[in-house]
Amino acid sequence: MPYTVKTEGMEELDRMLRALGEKAEGIASGALYEGAGIMADEMEKDAESIRTAPFQYAANGKTRLPSPEEKAVVTGAGKIGIAKFRKEDGDVNTSVGYGTSGYAEMAGKTVPIPLIAASINSGTSFMQRQPFVRKASNRGGKRAMETITETIEKKFEELIKENGG
Repeated sequence: MPYTVKTEGMEELDRMLRALGEKAEGIASGALYEGAGIMADEMEKDAESIRTAPFQYAANGKTRLPSPEEKAVVTGAGKIGIAKFRKEDGDVNTSVGYGTSGYAEMAGKTVPIPLIAASINSGTSFMQRQPFVRKASNRGGKRAMETITETIEKKFEELIKENGG
């Protein structure tokens, strides 16, 4: 004896799933922007914690701390940038940093802000390393991921409600 299964509402479910798929990338981008904002704020906070010492030339293999002027270049750079989103194969990626911060005046010279930030963060042959970017990532990464997840879940719930779910 053959069995028959009758379903109702499949057209509605199909419409709802299509709407979710069409808007998923925009929702992911918005959530990623929120998370990137958290990371930028953490980087700004950690830049304030850079230790300094008055400028002196480092010689004979010795290293020095950044000068207060170098720290001022990094902390005075303004809002840390969030790169243009890269979208490919359903993924959305971005980066946060000083890459487009431009230039600043330091000791009568024009210096690139990204170079000074990288020198402090990674260290050089003459400057002690102070990984403020990694510290910001470690401290803010979990909170950024939680915010991204919460934002996506909230937006999907709203979208499902809008589409009769």
